[in-house]
Formats: sequence, C-alpha cells, structure tokens
Amino acid sequence: MNCHEFCGACCIAPQISSALPNMPDGKPAGVRCINLDQQNRCTVYKQRPDVCRNFRAEKDTCGANFDEALTLIGALEKATSS
Repeated sequence: MNCHEFCGACCIAPQISSALPNMPDGKPAGVRCINLDQQNRCTVYKQRPDVCRNFRAEKDTCGANFDEALTLIGALEKATSS
C-alpha cells in the first residue's frame, strides 16, 4: 500500500522517542512533527531517521484516509504505550 497523499498521520499520532531533525528529544504522541509542511509533507524526507524510514503504510494501520489513519495509529499508540 502507498501512503495517502498529504496524510502525515504517522508523523502526528505516535510518540517518537528517538531524536528527529529539529526535535532532538523526539515528540509526544498526538503532537505534530515540526518537520511537516502545511500539506503534511515531510520537509526532511531524505534525512528522516530510521524510525520514520522503517514505517510502512498498511491498510489495517492507515485505513482509507487521513482521519482513519490518525484514529488507527492513535489506537495502536495507546495500546502499546507503557
């Protein structure tokens, strides 16, 4: 599956504990990554960290659109948070 165009839900819903460009402490769940532009495109795509590079869009994770992706990824985040 390809990512939904202009989605960015995977850059908003989950907590990312590793350092990101311009976010050296990572980001909390539900916080928009500072590296997303106004159209939810990654501005550091070529330099994105492994945690971002290794994410793969899947139907059961991303649903049919941004709203479903945000809900599904958010639910996974809650289910796996400590």
